Amino acid sequence: MDHYTIWCNLKDTSKDLQFCANVHEYLGYLQKEGLIESYHITRRKLGFGAPLLGEFNITIDVHDMAQLEGVFQRVASREPVIERLHGAVYSAVKDTTFALYRDFPDPVRVKN
Repeated sequence: MDHYTIWCNLKDTSKDLQFCANVHEYLGYLQKEGLIESYHITRRKLGFGAPLLGEFNITIDVHDMAQLEGVFQRVASREPVIERLHGAVYSAVKDTTFALYRDFPDPVRVKN
């Protein structure tokens, strides 16, 4: 499993619940369409966390890089439904940082 991880802050922290609802609507749609396996959203607690990372963390789980590329291609199409859902999330954030992690050891890892 690969984990596409996003950290961000909100432009307007008073809209935190709306932001979360928008994330759930967007990523829930992608999951229902079979484009992603799962996702979750978390928020920094009590100010603990690396200062350079945002207050919110969104992790999107995909089976492999091919599935992730499929998601990127679909979002890049800017079809009306995706554009509306993505826009509601993307327009609310600032200070974004992205990373890609994998489960380890990989299933393909040769064991000595």
